[in-house]
Parts: sequence; C-alpha cells; structure tokens
Amino acid sequence: MALTATDCVLLSDDERSTIEDYEGGVPRWCTGCGDNAILTSLQRLCRDEQLPQEKVVFVSGIGCSGRFPHYMNTYGFHGLHGRALPVAEGIKIRRPDLHVFVNTGDGDCCSIGTAHWIHALRYNMDMTVVMHDNRTYGLTKHQASPTSPLGLKSNTTPYGADLNPLDPLSVTLGVTNASFVAQAVDWIPELLHQIVSLAFHHKGFSFIRVLQRCPEYLPAFFDPWVQDPARVLLLSHQDGIQPAPSLSRTYRNQEEHDPLDLLRAKDIAAGADAIPVGILYRNPEIPRYEELRKPDRLYTPDAIAKGFEAELDRFTIWPEQEEKEHAAT
Repeated sequence: MALTATDCVLLSDDERSTIEDYEGGVPRWCTGCGDNAILTSLQRLCRDEQLPQEKVVFVSGIGCSGRFPHYMNTYGFHGLHGRALPVAEGIKIRRPDLHVFVNTGDGDCCSIGTAHWIHALRYNMDMTVVMHDNRTYGLTKHQASPTSPLGLKSNTTPYGADLNPLDPLSVTLGVTNASFVAQAVDWIPELLHQIVSLAFHHKGFSFIRVLQRCPEYLPAFFDPWVQDPARVLLLSHQDGIQPAPSLSRTYRNQEEHDPLDLLRAKDIAAGADAIPVGILYRNPEIPRYEELRKPDRLYTPDAIAKGFEAELDRFTIWPEQEEKEHAAT
C-alpha cells in the first residue's frame, strides 16, 4: 500500500527520539543541585540533534558529576578520580565516529586530574567537556576544592581557606591549542543550553565551566549573582550566544564579544566585577589530534570483533590439532 505525504510525516515524527529516550536512571542528586540543570540541557541537546544512542558516550570521573553516565540512556564510562579525560581520548582516537562527552568536577578536573586537563587541551580532540563547579567537594561532604574562595570554612579548612581559588577559565585560555572556552550558570537554563549546543558543534575540545549551586553545603553562595542580574555579564555575538529579548530585559549587563579575540577573553576571565556567561574564546582552525594521528582504518565494532577473534585464534586448540597431538603420543 502506498503511503501519502501525510503518512510519511507522521511516521517520521513517530521515529523521532524524545528526551525520555535519553533518560537513564533516576538522578540521586540533591533537590536544587545544579547537576540537574546540566543533565536536562545535555538530554535536550541529544534530542535536538537526534543523536543515535549507540553513537553517544558519556565519560566521567569521581564526584557528584561522576554519576552522570548512569543517568543517560547511552553508552557511558564511570572512570577513576581525575581520569575521565584520558579515557575519553582513548575512545575518540579509536572511534572518531562517536560523539564523546565528558563530565568532570572542580576537584576531579582541577586537582587530581589537572595534568590530564592541561594535555587534553593541547590535544584538542573533538569532544564536549563540561566542568561542574560548585566550589566544594560535595560527594565527600564538604571539603575545600581548588576553586573554593578564600576564607571558605569547610571540613578541611575549619578556619577558612588560605589560598586564592584557581580560575579554570584563565588556566584554560593560557594553554596552547585551547580552541573553545565558555562559561555558563545553572540558573539561566536557556543560555546553558545555547552554550552546550555551540560547544557540541565546535570541531575540537570544547571546555565549558558551569557554575552550579550546591544546596546542601553552599546553599547561599551564589545568591548575590542569582538575585542581582547586574552582576552577570552576558557575552553576546553572532558567533556566540544570542539572548532572547525577554532575557535581555532582565540581564542588561551585556558585551558584544568576538570569540576570536583571545586577549579580551583573558581580560574578561580575570575580571572580578561580574560573572561572564557565554563564549569567551572559539577558534575552529586549531588542528585536532585525532586528525593528525588518523588511523588507516576505522575501528568499527566489526573490525574490533575480528581483531579479537584473530588474536584468540592464536591460542585456540582446534579438535583436529588435538587429535594429531594425541596420535603422536
């Protein structure tokens, strides 16, 4: 039976993936945790791009952000503390056809994983990296992290943190081959989603720092910025975020920032007056390591299975071989 044009459209709609198709386990994060906003944004991205679930991999380390792969109905790898990036790089170099995402925390990325973070920026492999930054070690019950502010009282700094915090944006912008650097906040979901989408479409290592609230241990920390929109600086541009008019009426502190301007991006990152939200730097011309070291053949599941079988065959004792050996004895 021939299908009408309307039937074809309806069939196409039925086959489209929904957000529910990308939902994995029920999130166990605290109510009000910024991780929930990040999860929703990435599920929306998968839905909007209609990414095949078998072509998506989420990789994480340890911390509250480490649970991320459990909540996505895609492939996932929950790795060791600080080791999410080398795992993701290994996946990408062998399976460049996959969409690779990394979720890492301020401790996972900026403490034990710092060396991997720096070199991953140098490699500039095509993946989307989201750093969840709530300024504390939430999973282990409130210890100071590398991004904790000076004077923060925690279980490891009961008299207040002695050191100024590490600035992930300034560090990232200072590394050779950094090609995409952005910052978002969990309380402006519209812009969080825009930034995640721009990062996904960038060919290279896309680094997004998301400032997120921790309702359990730092419930009021971001209140000054949440309650006073003037303390948030939106970086708008035709090659960056484009706030809707309704959002611009609330967040009037905006700057037309060209993401190719690295010097201005560094000045913005170092500024202390307002939290910048948007694309600080974007350079699609920087070469990617997986292209420089492109393998001669694609490591598809079939190719991997054949290689596995060929290797195991070297140690297989076939029935006819066993009979010959038995006869010889």
